[in-house]
Amino acid sequence: MAKFTQEIEVSGHIIDSSILTKIFDKIMDLHGEFQVEEISIGKKKKDQSYARLSVTGKNQKHLGEILETIYREGAVSKIQKEIQLKKSPKNMVMPENFYSTTNNHTQVFHNDKWIQVENMMMDKCIVLKENRAFCVPIRDLKKGDEVIIGENGIKITPPERPREGVNVFEFMGSSSSSERPTQHIAKKVAEDIYKTKKSGGKIVIVGGPAIVHTGAADSVAELIRLGFIDGVLAGNALAVHDIEYATLGTSLGMNVHDATLAYHGHRNHMEAINAVFRAGSISNMVKTKKLTRGIMYQCIKNNVPFVLAGSIRDDGPLPDVITDVAEAQREYKKILKDATMVIMISTMLHSIATGNMLPANVKVIVVDINQPTVTKLMDRGTWQALGIVSDVGAFLPMVVQQIKKQKK
Repeated sequence: MAKFTQEIEVSGHIIDSSILTKIFDKIMDLHGEFQVEEISIGKKKKDQSYARLSVTGKNQKHLGEILETIYREGAVSKIQKEIQLKKSPKNMVMPENFYSTTNNHTQVFHNDKWIQVENMMMDKCIVLKENRAFCVPIRDLKKGDEVIIGENGIKITPPERPREGVNVFEFMGSSSSSERPTQHIAKKVAEDIYKTKKSGGKIVIVGGPAIVHTGAADSVAELIRLGFIDGVLAGNALAVHDIEYATLGTSLGMNVHDATLAYHGHRNHMEAINAVFRAGSISNMVKTKKLTRGIMYQCIKNNVPFVLAGSIRDDGPLPDVITDVAEAQREYKKILKDATMVIMISTMLHSIATGNMLPANVKVIVVDINQPTVTKLMDRGTWQALGIVSDVGAFLPMVVQQIKKQKK
């Protein structure tokens, strides 16, 4: 029986980051065969390793399926082929057989050299313009754009295990267990937030209304006031409940500090929405001293940008909420540009949306009381994700307390 074989290469920290193991597994899962033709393992921690394999399929189609799968794990063809391009037939339409991106750093082979793809995100296409390659969402695609098709000439670099010593992400091993010592994790997270900011990093929070319900709003506001947060991404609910709590002391009509139902509390969140409409915007509410505390107040006072993305279930929504989801997505991307760390707190909807916009090397911290939510958000193929199953109302105050200790 005829065999169909191709040589591939893989290099980097491929042993300790399990990249080579994943490639072996994928070939075997697809019932292919491989032979290691050459392997060189780095002797020191900083040294890179290299492997050259012959990969065999039952026929050309089967081999193509195997190669396509392992290219996405970091393998590249030994004989490098140029990328193939095809023009977009009209606005917001990708050509047939377009290449769909991962969130891993990607290079493309064009004019005998590798070009880094800019603005890396998953589930987009790659457009080539003036010898530069860009990750482009379908809605931003213009007729005539040169779009990469097929799998030729594409090199993916999967995230490698951090090598700078034990930090919170290695310590946890990308865990999402609720049985870890919460206070110890809070200390480690605080240290990493502090170090990230000290080294000039950019930290963005993605938050849901449970921040307010659980009593963690003061902690998030304090993080913003202390200068540790560079952007806030949320929906209508976080802002509404934050303003309700800041002005009326309740969240959905419940007194936050003792969990009792306030008199006429059922109308409090509508009262908060009405107060913002009366002022014209959240910033006007701050200017007129109608809003003097809370997360949104600290964002405005400290010039921290925020984006509130609308959904069909919103009450109001507030005048600051972007109700066009495509526009909201674009504004989210602007805030996330060059982010070093993203902290996702108690919102599956906005966290998944944000995760889809991030390259794999951005550190992600997920805090939620719901284990399946944490697991879903953690499953992003990165070493640099930390899942914490905990009550945010208890966890975030511990983090802020530890950050304040670091500052002393």
